[in-house]
Amino acid sequence: MRLRALLALPLFVATPIAAQNANAPGVVGDYVIRNFKFASGETLPELRIHYRTLGQPRRDANGVVRNAVLIMHGTTGSGSQFLSPIFANELYGAGQPLDTTSHYVILPDGIGHGLSSRPSEGLHAKFPHYDYDDMVEADHRLLTEKLGVTHLRLVMGTSMGGMHSWVFAEKYPDFMDGVVPLASVPTEIGGRNRMIRRMAMDDIRMDPAWKNGEYTSTPPGLRGALQLLYVMSSAPLVQHRDAPSRDSADAVINRFLDGRMRNTDANDFLYAFDASRDYNPEPMLPRIKAPLLAINSADDQVNPPELGIIERLITKVPNGKFIMLPITPATRGHGTHTVAAIWKAPFAKFLDSLPKLPALH
Repeated sequence: MRLRALLALPLFVATPIAAQNANAPGVVGDYVIRNFKFASGETLPELRIHYRTLGQPRRDANGVVRNAVLIMHGTTGSGSQFLSPIFANELYGAGQPLDTTSHYVILPDGIGHGLSSRPSEGLHAKFPHYDYDDMVEADHRLLTEKLGVTHLRLVMGTSMGGMHSWVFAEKYPDFMDGVVPLASVPTEIGGRNRMIRRMAMDDIRMDPAWKNGEYTSTPPGLRGALQLLYVMSSAPLVQHRDAPSRDSADAVINRFLDGRMRNTDANDFLYAFDASRDYNPEPMLPRIKAPLLAINSADDQVNPPELGIIERLITKVPNGKFIMLPITPATRGHGTHTVAAIWKAPFAKFLDSLPKLPALH
């Protein structure tokens, strides 16, 4: 494996908006949902959901698309992150688990992320306070109203997208053949995870330069929030291996922070973190009908294995299985979710176990 490339990749991949579509494969588009009502009671006259598709939809004898795969991204990321070689080169090629000659892969940008409607486009702190239920509903409406997809072969996601996968499977239990949440747990965000999120949001909100979202230059508090993000997403072993000396450690963190400060909007960041505030799929886990494979890694500091949360909760999923990936030279903490080579074998085995598809055309 290309170890140095794996170690250098940050957890929450936030591709600069201006560069997201350059020379990238697939078909891109936007779906505008009129008068979208959020769980908060707020309404947006036009909610734009940006998306990319790879491959072509294939239908059964009744005209139902059967080969669609929805992949949902993490906090501050976008669907374009799933074009990275460590993900795409392992999954989309000929004979691979999500071969795009036989699968129709759908990569949306969640509300507030990527090229979808977001606070930085003008509403700033007046943008509706979306949550994960809103993001999942918008993706569902993109599928059914724009793309004509009323059934998924698979719904999957990484980090926040993994959490969205649990929510999607509960809200629409008959909509998919299988579910694969990566780097997530299906319960309320508490403990250290919530503490770090709260401190990151406070770094922005308590900065006088934030001006209640009406800043004209980037609030310095964003740098503190990004520092917490880096700590949250790192893993000691891989970070030490990547930066074993004082100077190399300083260079790594400076490069990360300087780059993210140039490409991150404080309101967008704040909203993205705040969206997790009421996430809690635990009470409705028994509603999930489709086979589900949850995959986490043992060096994930966002979902540390010593808490034993998912081992306890997976028993509530009627057809749920859980895999904890051991720490290896190739794992990279929470970000292992994007290093597909590490979990491709059990993922492919899970796909093969799903009900066989009928003849498609």
